Amino acid sequence: MSGPPVEDGVLRVRGAELPCRRFGSGPPLLMLHGGAGPTPQAPFLHALAAHFEIILPTHPWFYGSPPLSRVAGVDDLAYVYLDLIEDCGLDDLTVMGFSMGGWLALEMATKSCARLRRLVLVDAVGVKFTDRETRQFPDIFAMPAERVGQLMFHDPARMAPNLQSLSEEELTAFVTNREALVHYVWEPYLHNPRLLGRLHRVRVPVECIWGESDGLATPDYGRQLAAALPDARFHPIPQAGHAPQLEQPQAFVATVLAACR
Repeated sequence: MSGPPVEDGVLRVRGAELPCRRFGSGPPLLMLHGGAGPTPQAPFLHALAAHFEIILPTHPWFYGSPPLSRVAGVDDLAYVYLDLIEDCGLDDLTVMGFSMGGWLALEMATKSCARLRRLVLVDAVGVKFTDRETRQFPDIFAMPAERVGQLMFHDPARMAPNLQSLSEEELTAFVTNREALVHYVWEPYLHNPRLLGRLHRVRVPVECIWGESDGLATPDYGRQLAAALPDARFHPIPQAGHAPQLEQPQAFVATVLAACR
């Protein structure tokens, strides 16, 4: 396969070492994970790998991956991935981002769309439409885990993680990823106040795929985001919350394939 060289599970770009998985066949798809980290065993991934060559890096700090002093937030991280795209000669690239990863994809596209084919935003955060005094997203760091599960999933009893049942390794990964998420999204909370004014620079088609039961980044927010972009379509997925790719994988994959024809 052509594209970025992944050696021993690591992708190296301008001093950064990113744990990375690369698999599948077809046009290239850069997949940007959200706050839970990548989910390499998830059924939706292997279904998409039949249609795309998937490049799945792990962001700095997540799963204990090496930090980067030059990356203070999502805006900085966007340049790391733009460097990756340029240095590896990736062209006509689809970028798919989940939650924080969708925010990251938007930041990248406002800086350069030169090598991009389209964006696929899955319950993305990152843009604030409300006024200064009104919170756009509920504060998941200030509420009980049970309430977070209710916001994040259509069926929290089935989908929300049970921390008491996790192994020590799984619990360490959960805590490490939560700390990494705080590093990227805490201040300002889940958004870049300048991003709204830059959305006109996203000059590629955007597919906004949304769980209808998302209580963190609500479907109304997703529709507002799609309307604010020059060329975007909104695709709701029933019986799914903030992670439709996990909660309704078959419907998610079908939506992606139909949107990316």
